[in-house]
Amino acid sequence: MRNTFGNLFTLTTFGESHGPAVGGVVDGMPAGIDIDMEFIQNELNRRRPGQSKITTSRNEADKVELLSGVFEGKSTGCPIGFVVHNTNQHSKDYNNMRDLFRPSHADFTYTSKYGIRDHRGGGRSSARITISRCVGGALAKLVLRQLGVSITAYTSQVGNIEVSRDYSTLDFAEIERNPVRCPDPEKARLMEELISDVKKDGDTIGGIITCVVKGCPVGVGEPEFGKLHAMLGASMLGINAAKGFEYGEGFDCVNSRGSKQNDVFYSENGKVCTRTNHSGGIQGGISNGEDIYFRTAFKPVATILQEQQTIDKEGNATTFCAQGRHDPCVLPRAVPIVEAMTAMTILDYIMINNGTSLRF
Repeated sequence: MRNTFGNLFTLTTFGESHGPAVGGVVDGMPAGIDIDMEFIQNELNRRRPGQSKITTSRNEADKVELLSGVFEGKSTGCPIGFVVHNTNQHSKDYNNMRDLFRPSHADFTYTSKYGIRDHRGGGRSSARITISRCVGGALAKLVLRQLGVSITAYTSQVGNIEVSRDYSTLDFAEIERNPVRCPDPEKARLMEELISDVKKDGDTIGGIITCVVKGCPVGVGEPEFGKLHAMLGASMLGINAAKGFEYGEGFDCVNSRGSKQNDVFYSENGKVCTRTNHSGGIQGGISNGEDIYFRTAFKPVATILQEQQTIDKEGNATTFCAQGRHDPCVLPRAVPIVEAMTAMTILDYIMINNGTSLRF
């Protein structure tokens, strides 16, 4: 099982949803970075359960403890170990799922691959494991902050309710002012109402998260098998419930012609710029200095509080109804995870460009 992400900036994770703890080790963290614990904890708070009436009611503080790699408030360049203890598991809620395969979950595939699985909350396949990604992403953000790179993700669509595709028309200050994390207040209200209605039905709904990277240097990414957009796509599709990825104009570009899609170059104060950004800040797999923007689609959460048909591990037909505390829509809590994976990917490839020469 591959549990390590990255090349030079790496994150290795461990833990299960209903085990004692989840955590990880970040290696390749540049030395001399101020470790802002309040910032790191806030990134986890944005992901934590129980933060609003439209998320799961599982009550976890998700308090992170750094175990190594920090001295007098700064990173030392050594591996940073961390742990977040699980404190509010309701494992009995999953007793009726021990011997059956839940539709659209990893139950069948994990059992087929390993011959054993932890049925409690999905075990290793649970979205709770993304805690470690948020910690790794927060550390990466602290480095990127020093490099002038910012990363902002937001909910841009829930069901059929969507905001403008032109992110420059949106006020990013609104994102954290509503539980959906949408920069359009009116659309956020409609999204919240839709999620609440879906929750009352014991059902779930999906949507899209948009992410914008500003300040990424020119030349990040490799020309062949390490194309930046391919690495970002892999990072996004590795998030639980992610089903699709597009960058720049994405699939919409098929409705246009090359004469409209080409991003024309011009020079301003010695800097090469483009008059449009249909390419999404990446050309030939390498960043061109413009904003990088992309969208990730998330399916409706597979756990629904309705009776479903399935089979048990012996192949016998049966029915079941999920119990416990579950998200009716993954989007609000997935926003910080998208940012975290983006931060680690961008920093990793900046470091590949610079070798191990980043010093602070």
